[in-house]
Amino acid sequence: MKSRLPAGRGLLGALGGLALASTLVLGAVPAGAAAPPKQWTPEEPPLTTPWTEQVGPDNALPEYPRPQMKRKRWKNLNGEWRYAGGATPPDRNGHLDERVLVPYPVESGLSGIQRHDDHMLYQREFKVPHSWRGGELLMHFGAVDQQAAVWVNGRRVGSHQGGFTSFTLDVSDALRPGKRQRVTVAATDTNEDSSYPVGKQSNQPGGIFYTGSSGIWQTVWLEPVSDTHLGELNITPRLDSRTFRLEPEIRGSAAARVETVVSHENGETVSRTSTEAGATVKAPVPEPRLWSPDDPYLYDLTVRLLDASGRELDRVDSYAGMRSIGLTTDSQGRQRMALNGEILFQQGMLDQGFWPDGLHTPPTDEAMRHDITQAKRMGFNMLRKHIKVAPKRWYYWADRMGMLVWQDMPSLSANVGGTNGPPDEQSRASFEAETEAVVDQLDSVTSLVTWVPFNEGWGEFDTARITREIQRRDPDRLVDASSGVNCCNSLPDTGAGDIYDDHTYVGPGTPAATAERAAVDGEYGGLGLVEQGHLWPGQPHAYEMTDSRTELTERYGRLSEDLIGAVERNGISAAVYTQVSDVENEVNGLMTYDRKITKPDVDSIRETNRAIIDAGTP
Repeated sequence: MKSRLPAGRGLLGALGGLALASTLVLGAVPAGAAAPPKQWTPEEPPLTTPWTEQVGPDNALPEYPRPQMKRKRWKNLNGEWRYAGGATPPDRNGHLDERVLVPYPVESGLSGIQRHDDHMLYQREFKVPHSWRGGELLMHFGAVDQQAAVWVNGRRVGSHQGGFTSFTLDVSDALRPGKRQRVTVAATDTNEDSSYPVGKQSNQPGGIFYTGSSGIWQTVWLEPVSDTHLGELNITPRLDSRTFRLEPEIRGSAAARVETVVSHENGETVSRTSTEAGATVKAPVPEPRLWSPDDPYLYDLTVRLLDASGRELDRVDSYAGMRSIGLTTDSQGRQRMALNGEILFQQGMLDQGFWPDGLHTPPTDEAMRHDITQAKRMGFNMLRKHIKVAPKRWYYWADRMGMLVWQDMPSLSANVGGTNGPPDEQSRASFEAETEAVVDQLDSVTSLVTWVPFNEGWGEFDTARITREIQRRDPDRLVDASSGVNCCNSLPDTGAGDIYDDHTYVGPGTPAATAERAAVDGEYGGLGLVEQGHLWPGQPHAYEMTDSRTELTERYGRLSEDLIGAVERNGISAAVYTQVSDVENEVNGLMTYDRKITKPDVDSIRETNRAIIDAGTP
């Protein structure tokens, strides 16, 4: 493993530093300079997964990255890029002598760098197909952690702040007709030394904090579009009116109508709707087949922008499931979580979304699917995506396979907020901007049913106000205002949101539903098992250790019996077991960190989870 450079704020520690970076790195490689004859080679991560060896420059996450906004014409820019990085911005007169595999973060083995750099400089060339001439050329970034500035052919085309959200730039005016194009990306990431949300990333990983994921860590791609085109669809299933409600965001002014076609998976048309541009689309779905974990049925959607003459300006293919999420009152007057109007106990797992070879970035699309598949096999019907945002294809698989999702907001450093004192003004502004962007980015995901703005007081501030703002932006999902409000550095319970959330290890906790809010065990369990040959370097730890797979299975069963009793007595609506897999030195996953071993007996865990769900589902 390559040596790690010492962390430091450098020249880009403040928000305004990105402008300075543009002066330092613009033109870092002379336009006529020949690329050094080097090629990307992977570094050996401490652990490999079954997919590590499948990754290379020609197949680095090649799938279309945004399944709910899919166009036929696109070009993937993942693969080998030139790279330079360090504790200060790379020398403007230097060469980008290293090779990095995008979109794997530079700390990962798959990137080929495997160290942390506060300041990163990426560069590659690309061709624009002749048939793409006319209109606009969009360059999409799934995520760059934490600050990014982008140039095409030496012309600055835009920037972005926040490490977990996507952004799109129109690069049309910077293109050189008939020539190869050059894109340069400067990124800065100081993890918890910054004012940005970081989640579990740390400059000094250990305990429940892990290696950071800096720079480009989600897919980069190009799309040609007309001057008037669709930006987002903003799909909401409305079971009460049997419609899909869309709020299309239209870029440009030539559109007159929006045509929306809903169809079954076999291609049979369900409805065809024509709506004036700028108006809300209400696409009928008569006699809907409801989406649920047991029957994750998805409708196909095709949305077209038309001008006044009926000419097609843009077309995107999408999908959505018909479902509702909310609270309902049980026979004892308590609030319970309900899917499609019926109480359904949500038995979930904490999903950190880390990988030993790619860190924040799963090595392959199949790896993303694998975690959800294993959770389904073990009888779980929910995953809590913990303090990070996954690539959009992860949510696609949750939608497609029937896995309910709770989405945490990426948190500010755990060292601020709660009883440690409030974050500073700059950090608060960054958190709110990132939260707003996450809600907007994921508001069409069918499986996502609950937002979790704060966890155990980390970076927590203005809890009630932040909760109200999320509810205003998305009134059709539940909000768990403060997961683990009973523990750690949490602020006192404000009563905000739809859910009271208890964290007890190993637990389970025994919160009680009331007439005002549902109650959940937002974290419990954490049973550990050391599997030799599948460990991250360092001392393994867990909330409680077991000695064998048999003991782990039996101990999970005893915890489940206690949970069933609490559910029946207190009307608990959901529980989140810690966790999907080991993560670095944490060995309390039901799978090893390399995903090569599922620790407990799968059939026994599935039977136990079914008993929990049945106990909480009248």
